[in-house]
Amino acid sequence: MGIRGLSNESLEFLLNVCMLINTPILNTLFSGVNDGVHPMPYETPRSSNATPQDISSKMGERIAQYRTFRGMSLRALAEAAGLSSSFLSQLENGRTNASVASLHKIADALGVALGQLFEDGKVHTTGVLRAEDRPTLPLEGGKKYVISRLPLKNVEVYAGEFAPGATTGPHGYVHGNSQEFFIVTEGTIIFELDAERYEMSKGDSIEFLSSVPHRAENLSTEMAEVIWITSPPSPDEEEVAFHRMAAAPEAPTE
Repeated sequence: MGIRGLSNESLEFLLNVCMLINTPILNTLFSGVNDGVHPMPYETPRSSNATPQDISSKMGERIAQYRTFRGMSLRALAEAAGLSSSFLSQLENGRTNASVASLHKIADALGVALGQLFEDGKVHTTGVLRAEDRPTLPLEGGKKYVISRLPLKNVEVYAGEFAPGATTGPHGYVHGNSQEFFIVTEGTIIFELDAERYEMSKGDSIEFLSSVPHRAENLSTEMAEVIWITSPPSPDEEEVAFHRMAAAPEAPTE
């Protein structure tokens, strides 16, 4: 049941009706509205005597739980969603309601689907990030997919595809001084680390410091796939800018 074509006014009316009749299908209605992470594959019916205020209060608690899970301060979430900190504080504490437009922005900033803000259960994941929904950074002849999203906490993860001849660039690059792993999951890659050159095949990996110049290139005639893992995160300015552009909120509307 899709609602992408409805206006914000229609969505808000539908949300209010769902609250009034205490329907358990909110997750179904709002699944897929947010482009990105899909909803969790479960749903817990609510008590039949819950009031709209109860549901609104639980939604506020849910937002606070996701914010804590993502390691975001109230101010950071407010900036990412294009809303005020005071408004979010009141929302999390059940002292105000939010429009559907504002809920969309909050869900997008948290990296979850709108329906997940109304689910019960513990917040221990933001759900499955589908392959087709991964933000993409261009490579020379390949693609680098963002797996970990802002705010980065303890680890940064990317997946990559290298067509024949693809490369991370003509020269080695550095970013911070973190522990980094480069893993080949398919095909063959030439990996250069400072003055050293390694031929890596499926299942091979290399660990190094991200402060050492490094680059990767596919000199074979077959597609290659890789994974980058960095801890702690040390993204360069271009990748941070891309993260923020991919999650950029619309103009504030409360």
